Amino acid sequence: MPRLSDRTRLIASATRRGEGRRPVNPPIERASTMLSDDPASMQDATPGPIYGLDGTSAARELRTALADLEGASEAFLVPSGLAAVTVPLLALLRPGDEVVTSDAIYGPTRRFLTRHLAARGIATRFHPADASAADILALCAERTRVLLIESPSSLTFEIVDMPALTAACRTRGVLTVMDNTWAAGLALRPLEHGVDVSVQAVTKYVAGHSDLLMGAVAVQDCEVARAILHTIEDMGWHVSPDDAWLALRGLRTLPLRYNEALKSALLVAEWLQVQPEVERVLFPPLPGSVGHDLWRRDYSGGAALLGVVMKGGDKASAHALMSALDLFGMGYSWGGFESLITHETPQLAHRLYKPDLPGQLLRLHIGLEDPADLIADLENGLEAWRALQDSNLQHPA
Repeated sequence: MPRLSDRTRLIASATRRGEGRRPVNPPIERASTMLSDDPASMQDATPGPIYGLDGTSAARELRTALADLEGASEAFLVPSGLAAVTVPLLALLRPGDEVVTSDAIYGPTRRFLTRHLAARGIATRFHPADASAADILALCAERTRVLLIESPSSLTFEIVDMPALTAACRTRGVLTVMDNTWAAGLALRPLEHGVDVSVQAVTKYVAGHSDLLMGAVAVQDCEVARAILHTIEDMGWHVSPDDAWLALRGLRTLPLRYNEALKSALLVAEWLQVQPEVERVLFPPLPGSVGHDLWRRDYSGGAALLGVVMKGGDKASAHALMSALDLFGMGYSWGGFESLITHETPQLAHRLYKPDLPGQLLRLHIGLEDPADLIADLENGLEAWRALQDSNLQHPA
């Protein structure tokens, strides 16, 4: 049989034969203590979990499905997307080591690097979000142990030349860890491009319904996998069987939701980029947008997450636009079925290399609503923006 598509494989994995009559979905087993029939079977060598921390049926099946999706030999589950990033760093770094990463890295990841790791003798060197592969590699020094990649980057959506970086890092003995949440294991498989560790927030697209927190860590190399497993064991990380079951259910429809949301996001982005109040749209799948050429070369799809750079404005203008919306919720995270909007200009203050943006930065997540309705909603928001701008011109402070 030829290789199945992702869409088929994620469903077919639930209907594999050879186990007799069984439910389509695994049972939810809530357990801390696992009972054995005799003393000998209590030992670690016995197949199956010996304690609840080892994970029951839903978690084991989710791990298998995620490993298959990412093209990995192993996939591990942790309680959040942030934990999926921090666990490999804890596993692979030692005092005196150094991490190189983008100045546009996800805010909580940056906090972990500059607070937790720095206090334990592990330094971080930041590169500009739009740096070339050569410029990034030039920052990798003798102490550099890990290159942490987030591509596209948070908020401003720059894409790095990931294959060039991973090839060079392998020759230098530098490990690569990539936050693959944006591609969800569908639009890009980092391990196939030489990345050592691919992580994602299952919270986002895999779960898909904004109702759970979880992260996944996918690896190919057995030594790296062992180091990560030991760290998870030592930290006592665990995901609940109910959340694992929900994430597994979300995984079955991931390709459909992911691809449909991208279609809508492109329609919304194309409409936004011609509005007179909008300076530019930051969305790699959009022709002419930042990172489009690298996206077209390396990715087969994309998240429905985009930045909107307004022409001028201030916080009051951004808040007026957001407050005029009915369909877009105001909330953090993304990847669920609902559309969201956030005002992100304040977060840019943490960067060492400030992006050259002529106005306020908004971030949109496009959900599964009808894109025509979302565009009409955004038109109401732009009308509120215009009204406040006109008022400011008539009555300057």
